[in-house]
Amino acid sequence: MRITADTRRCLGAGQCVLSDPDRFDQSDEGTVLLLRAPVTGPEEEALARGTVALCPSQALALEV
Repeated sequence: MRITADTRRCLGAGQCVLSDPDRFDQSDEGTVLLLRAPVTGPEEEALARGTVALCPSQALALEV
């Protein structure tokens, strides 16, 4: 499983960075930067699903 981020949809709310700072950052423009795409293990999967659900612009997605 991997997480994807669509920078064109991103509103720069920063919920992803607050939720999972090891996986996300924000660019100078304020949009999402994906630092690590692979999701491994049940704990990472739970965190990734929660972070995707928090994104107000639906710029994040999980791919199997």
